[in-house]
Amino acid sequence: MADIIRCPVLPYKRSQRVGDLVREEVADIIMYRLKDPRIGFVTVTGADMSDDLKNARIFVSILKPEERDQTLQILNDAKPFIRSALGKRLKMKFIPHVEFRLDTSIEYGSKIDSLLKKIKTEDESS
Repeated sequence: MADIIRCPVLPYKRSQRVGDLVREEVADIIMYRLKDPRIGFVTVTGADMSDDLKNARIFVSILKPEERDQTLQILNDAKPFIRSALGKRLKMKFIPHVEFRLDTSIEYGSKIDSLLKKIKTEDESS
């Protein structure tokens, strides 16, 4: 009988692993290769890859609220440059198309935190 060769079970899907790698590389490209002085303080918080690895939705957090729209527009205008830089760094058959989205989870978390603090102070005062 032929021996059955089993692959080790990986903790998460390939699209998630590639998404983590794309997130790191895009953050590095924005920080060190994108030389646009209009870009404010940007943090790449996540990357969602499609299962076929051809599309990447990159989530960014921008420090100053008044710079969000402009910075997001600059990043979306720089998509061809970022994609070509990704192509030089990643050894993949297809380089994913990137799309930048604003990550609102930090704002949502701070809103929840402030509501919890408000509830706690109201309970202590009564």
